[in-house]
Amino acid sequence: MNFFEENIHLMEGISGFEEAFQSIMKYEKFPKNTILHEAGTICDDFYIIISGIGRVFFYKEDKDITCHFAAENETMTAIDSFIQRKKSKYCVEALEELEVFKISYFDLENLLLINPEFERFVRLFMQHAYVELADRIGDLQLNTAHERYEILLKKSPYLFQRVAAKHIASFLGISPETLSRIRSK
Repeated sequence: MNFFEENIHLMEGISGFEEAFQSIMKYEKFPKNTILHEAGTICDDFYIIISGIGRVFFYKEDKDITCHFAAENETMTAIDSFIQRKKSKYCVEALEELEVFKISYFDLENLLLINPEFERFVRLFMQHAYVELADRIGDLQLNTAHERYEILLKKSPYLFQRVAAKHIASFLGISPETLSRIRSK
């Protein structure tokens, strides 16, 4: 299943969207550990992952803190910068070799200007992203470390085979040692 098949429910009643959207997508391949976007710069690109895993993170007191993972058919960007056109606090990194479709902010804006009916898809897509973010904030504030681990394991079990434990620990808001203790139980 590809990105469009997974999001077909967002395209109901919008004819020609997939073809028009594909016309602005550019295929790119990035080696493992490539920084696709550097903090302190304006993010001009949005990525749909074809294969591989990436993460969005920021630095705090010389530690990097993971705030988002994205794998096949998922998306990632430095969303604060992409939307607001300001310098971002986030970095975007390839944790594995990444194959992506890259969409530039300017191409997307132009597509929406020419086809205002496509804005419905973007609005629904952003609503979905907002709900996921609200759920993530709730998980961090309301659940114990063990509960957060269990939620992530249920939602994205593949991460535990493909992502370094230190990144998973920072995503869960715990130390690598705490993650090790939770996993051993």
